[in-house]
Amino acid sequence: MNNTTERYQSLFDIDANLNRLVKQIELLNYINPLNIEQEKKQFYSSKYNYEPQFKYPKLKFNGYKLHRLFYSQRLERINDEQIRQLYEDVIYEYSGLIECIETINLGRKFYYNSLKSFGTPTEKDLENAKFILRFSNEDFDEDLLPIYNANDAKAYFEDFSKRYDFNYTIKLSTNISAAAMVLNNSQTLVLRKNHKFSKNQLTVLANHEIGVHMVTTFNALNQPLKVFSNGFPMNVETQEGLAVYSEYMSGCLTLTRLQELSYRIIAVDSLAKGYSFSDTFDLLFNQYKVHRDKAFVITLRVHRGGGFTKDWLYLAGLQKVYNYAQEGKDLDVLLTGKVNMDYIPTIQHMQELGLALTSKYYTDSYQSNSNSNKNLDFILKSLK
Repeated sequence: MNNTTERYQSLFDIDANLNRLVKQIELLNYINPLNIEQEKKQFYSSKYNYEPQFKYPKLKFNGYKLHRLFYSQRLERINDEQIRQLYEDVIYEYSGLIECIETINLGRKFYYNSLKSFGTPTEKDLENAKFILRFSNEDFDEDLLPIYNANDAKAYFEDFSKRYDFNYTIKLSTNISAAAMVLNNSQTLVLRKNHKFSKNQLTVLANHEIGVHMVTTFNALNQPLKVFSNGFPMNVETQEGLAVYSEYMSGCLTLTRLQELSYRIIAVDSLAKGYSFSDTFDLLFNQYKVHRDKAFVITLRVHRGGGFTKDWLYLAGLQKVYNYAQEGKDLDVLLTGKVNMDYIPTIQHMQELGLALTSKYYTDSYQSNSNSNKNLDFILKSLK
């Protein structure tokens, strides 16, 4: 790697500078409220009319200074135009994330920054969501009894991880809105302490969080450039698409799960219509008859911070990855780190120059392909 490093010294210097700066802006460390349980109790006891007042972690950086440092990088020193463009896009992306974090809990201000970073569903996305919601669970056999606690889940994930030779930490927390999530910077899988998991959800989360998010975390750490770890622009859609595709390929993607992703789109769309927390909850709980706790979690996910639009990307990402894989294209290139499908030509170009490596770890379910659900195939092929 040394000759390559010498040849592209300016690129490696800029990459290292950005790596130092971006360590401070892991959005997931800031966007999860600290008082979910208290506010949930109050919301329930108010008969769903109370607007929760969430508290968030304090900022640990000076936003203005960080912006200045990002934009002071001398990108003109990167001679390769394609790679220079990637780093330019990356700086705009990271700058947008700083604005997101700075405006958490400032209402619409945060929502507009979230729109800039994550976009919002189109009419087509909404139609796809409503199409999925027309199907009935009777066509699907699903083991969804929530009988496992967080410690059972921890043991299950530790056992599942034996198929990959990387080491990470598992932590339990009450301050997350998801049942599980991966913190990329610290190679940690966080489980929601008071959550009850079904057998199916354990399989789903193992294939999603470990089979993709941990795999791309550790593949990225193996790359010569840190941009693979810190993330390409708009990488959420591809990353979540790969993760849900892993659920599909392992045979544990259910209609219930697809419908949950559809409800998220409907909830994100409600933000654009100006719905409050209780309005979105009412839409899911009363109109769509979503179970109370699930309706609360989906509403929390999209209203945290002041309106977080990221959740619509899961279904859109799945659709793109599914179509890409159906065409027989190479999934390895998408597992090289926290990358975005739109940059495949750039990644391949970097691999040819010796600036990027192929994936060290490969998602287990993509190889074993245990998917046999014809109904799911029909749904995924029918999406617009």
